Amino acid sequence: MSRGFVKEEDQEEAPFIPPRASLPTGVTNYVTPTGHKQLLDEREMLENDRKNLDISSEKERRHAIAVLDGKLNLLNERLASARILQSKDQPENEVRFGATVTFKGLSGPLKAKEQVFSIVGVDEADIKQRKIAFLAPLARALTGKKVGETARVQMGGAMQELEIINIRYE
Repeated sequence: MSRGFVKEEDQEEAPFIPPRASLPTGVTNYVTPTGHKQLLDEREMLENDRKNLDISSEKERRHAIAVLDGKLNLLNERLASARILQSKDQPENEVRFGATVTFKGLSGPLKAKEQVFSIVGVDEADIKQRKIAFLAPLARALTGKKVGETARVQMGGAMQELEIINIRYE
């Protein structure tokens, strides 16, 4: 049918579905047990939102359902690809996925400042909670290091040298 025979007010734009955190093609979707539970909780919340949708306008309802369905599809894809790594399976004396690392700067703006970050999956990364994705440059620089070793990473426009002070797993 020609677009000329469709009323303008009947035309609906495809809803914008915000993308999930970036995970490059071919990279395993590692998650902590906590991160996996967060994804499952998020799915339950979205399913409840869809089931309990209280919108009287049919057009708005269709749009809201399309947005929720889009979010659920992206989330289900992420859950299907999730590989849960248990912290008990990681070497205790080495920075790996799931580690909480304490380090101090030996040079640059972080000099003598102690920092603590946990290395987690891309969906659970939250800088405000001091959680960084395992793909982040800082996480990559720290991974494989042991207490007393140094890591070099480009941060804040300068090369930073960091000394590992402590490694722990939850």
